Amino acid sequence: MSKTSNTDTTKDKIKDSKFRITDRDYKIVQEIDRWQICTSRHIRYLAGFTGQRACDRRLRKLIDAGYIERKKILYGFPGIYQNTYKAKALGHVPKEKKIRVEHLSHDISVLDTAIYMNKRGIPFTAMTTERQLHSTDGFSVRKHRPDFAYTQDRKTTCVEVELTLKARTNFVKNIKDDFTNYDKQIWVVPDLDCKIACILQENIKKYPNIEILELSEVKDNR
Repeated sequence: MSKTSNTDTTKDKIKDSKFRITDRDYKIVQEIDRWQICTSRHIRYLAGFTGQRACDRRLRKLIDAGYIERKKILYGFPGIYQNTYKAKALGHVPKEKKIRVEHLSHDISVLDTAIYMNKRGIPFTAMTTERQLHSTDGFSVRKHRPDFAYTQDRKTTCVEVELTLKARTNFVKNIKDDFTNYDKQIWVVPDLDCKIACILQENIKKYPNIEILELSEVKDNR
């Protein structure tokens, strides 16, 4: 038994010694770090892979090398990739993120929207995620932050994915905050006839920087 164990250990060392970190690996770890969740489909775009198979092969190598892990959270739902403690060697990695099942559809839609925006000329590097925005808050009272924001042509835009209706008072407060802090606010909603869209429409006259985007538009053109 000990001989087999020693052989396996030697193979692992050889395997690990042949693994070489690439610039794209740094990018993968960075993107997993800054978004709430990442599936392999999203990492393909975020890290600039030309095909899904190449992306999946690289993710498998990073898993085998111990830098990332793949978690199955919900039956029938794609695996979620997270950085391990070892990934600190590739850059700053915060404490483990808590994945909330009830937020999965929202978090996936946020990344789908980011890909949609990227295909329309917004670089991923120009996007600042909600996690990054909150990191600047320090120990003060937690503020409302959009799902992500970006700057283009010296104009700031925030993006909000709103799939479930909040209390009206809080919702309108968030609209007002986004009007105050950004040149433009884009809201992604389930459909243009839903209650969320209706409230946004009611507030466009008061907050004219609102743009409403239907989720199906994002899903069909990501």
